[in-house]
Amino acid sequence: MNIAVIGGAGFIGSHAVKLLVERGHRVLAIDNLGNGHRGAVDRRATFLVGDCSDTAGIAAAFQKHDIQAVMHFAASAYVGESVTDPRKYYRNNVANTVSMLDAMHLTGIKKLVFSSTCATYGEPKSVPITEDLPQNPISPYGQSKLMVEKILLDCAHAEGLAFAAPRYFNVAGAALDGSIGEDHRPETHLIPIVLQVALGQRTHVDIFGTDYPTPDGTCIRDYIHVWDLVEAHLALLEKIQPGRGLFYNLGVGKGYSVREIIKACEKVTGKKIATQEGPRRPGDPPALFASPEKITREIGWKAKITDLDQIVASAWNWFKAHPHGY
Repeated sequence: MNIAVIGGAGFIGSHAVKLLVERGHRVLAIDNLGNGHRGAVDRRATFLVGDCSDTAGIAAAFQKHDIQAVMHFAASAYVGESVTDPRKYYRNNVANTVSMLDAMHLTGIKKLVFSSTCATYGEPKSVPITEDLPQNPISPYGQSKLMVEKILLDCAHAEGLAFAAPRYFNVAGAALDGSIGEDHRPETHLIPIVLQVALGQRTHVDIFGTDYPTPDGTCIRDYIHVWDLVEAHLALLEKIQPGRGLFYNLGVGKGYSVREIIKACEKVTGKKIATQEGPRRPGDPPALFASPEKITREIGWKAKITDLDQIVASAWNWFKAHPHGY
């Protein structure tokens, strides 16, 4: 297929580009390079600097490259920032997605896989999290993603859009061949932060809360390897149907605590990680992890890289070789 990857220079988008070209698809990667990196984009893909707010420009690119399907990863994704600057999140994540949908509509493209998030569930009353739990986001980031889910459903009903909106848990790791990895600025994800301590780029890791009702008192989260995640996107693209939306949790179905992540990083790197304990952060639930049973049952996808040491090792291989990113 001819597939456009929006946000194709970002962490997850660049891995999707790599996977798609390796599977024989023709890929147009589009990114405004606000947070993405040109060096992350596989050279076998066509790359275009573009922004979703430019409906006419995106539509022209879709038409020129005879695009048949879209994977949409472009978004602002810092939960804390969304609380202090909500307009940015509603503009970039909602309005610009509608602009991109306009470009798809203008060019007759009916297939879409959209990055959603477990943040749409807010603070769930039970774990593991299943897709039928109420969606009550507690941040503008989560709210913006839920808004798009509802917009996509309306477009499916009105226009025959075929889409999937996988809800991510914590995405981690790097390409297993070490070619691309994670380079966020600023970095807010736990595993990269711990590895930056191992590299001497930070003095310590802050542990926010040690009194949670968990085995070691720290928060528990579900970490899915980025390659598993993008393989799920391709599996979903092959299953979507006109006029329908597919919603699935993407996780491994098991959680790891902050202390377990730190221990795994110490084991993989062979370095002692200094920590600093502090109070809980507002809005951090004790445990969040997915039930991936629905996607396994209905689509046949299941995470393959589930060993925490292997996930950390893939990230460490990238950071060791690229200590300053791209």
